[in-house]
Amino acid sequence: MSLLFTVLMGFLIGLFARALMPGKDVAGFIMTTLLGIGGALVGKFLGQSLGLYQEGEPAGFFMSLLGAIILLSIYHYFRKNSVRP
Repeated sequence: MSLLFTVLMGFLIGLFARALMPGKDVAGFIMTTLLGIGGALVGKFLGQSLGLYQEGEPAGFFMSLLGAIILLSIYHYFRKNSVRP
């Protein structure tokens, strides 16, 4: 049940991040979910670095959303600067 909850929350966080970031995003369910889960990992790392979270604590919704927005902006940066034939 915990894995299902992680996937569902990752999807919701990914959707919120994509809605808040400007620009066209063509990502499916899997990429949106991975964005949200990756955002939670980045948010947890940032939160621990800032002293907001202790070791073993999961990241909160807003910190996960911030992490997902950071990942999405990095993705947009590399996609915009990639050379297309």
